[in-house]
Amino acid sequence: MQFFTHDGFDLAFLDRPPARGKGDPVLLIHGFASSHYVNWVSPGWFKTLNDAGYRAIALDNRGHGASTKSYDEDDYTPTAMASDAAALLDHLGIAKAHVMGYSMGARVSAFLALSDPQKVATLVFGGLGIGMVDGVGDWDPIAAALLADDPAAITHPRGRSFRAFADQTRSDRRALAACISTSRQILTEEDMSRITQPTLVAVGTTDDIGGSPEELAALMPNATPFAIEGRDHMLAVGDRTFKKRVLEFYAGHPLD
Repeated sequence: MQFFTHDGFDLAFLDRPPARGKGDPVLLIHGFASSHYVNWVSPGWFKTLNDAGYRAIALDNRGHGASTKSYDEDDYTPTAMASDAAALLDHLGIAKAHVMGYSMGARVSAFLALSDPQKVATLVFGGLGIGMVDGVGDWDPIAAALLADDPAAITHPRGRSFRAFADQTRSDRRALAACISTSRQILTEEDMSRITQPTLVAVGTTDDIGGSPEELAALMPNATPFAIEGRDHMLAVGDRTFKKRVLEFYAGHPLD
């Protein structure tokens, strides 16, 4: 792991080139309560990308993993987190990269494409379809579950699931509770229409969080949906067919 500083945060990142050559860069932005390792290394994305000749780069979002934690909700807007991703590319001297985000990371990737379009060659939105626009349900019970003293007392199903995930990853639950309050900012249909980069929208067919990939792709001028068959929100990220489809997508859209 390496670190760089931006906006008062020390942000951890991993930068791994392929075995031969430099490789086109792929910036990976993880989901809520996750980390670069949980979202991208453990499910095999770094190996998949490196073996295919790509340079894999992933950061721990502010409040997550080994990066600085904050308990201020205002620090966790998608705009702020997108600025961290842009700053990492600047730190590494990368003018343009493929950008792939999962769940919250997909939302951050969309904000990055709007704020710094010149840095984003292509986009992969994983685990987030039309929920990018119409929201992803009521997550206030998840914040309560993250802050609960006794996890056994949590009755909300999604709250129990995310509390267990946060405990498993040894996350700072207070930081995550602050993050969840402001990181779900929605984008409008007009916002999505302004994202012109080639985009792959991939969501599991049993995902009850992300929403339809087809509906989101239809709002964008250059987007393609992909259904990850039989996978829910937690399991879709490491799916073999998802990886295969992403590599096909990149092969069809090489960096200039």
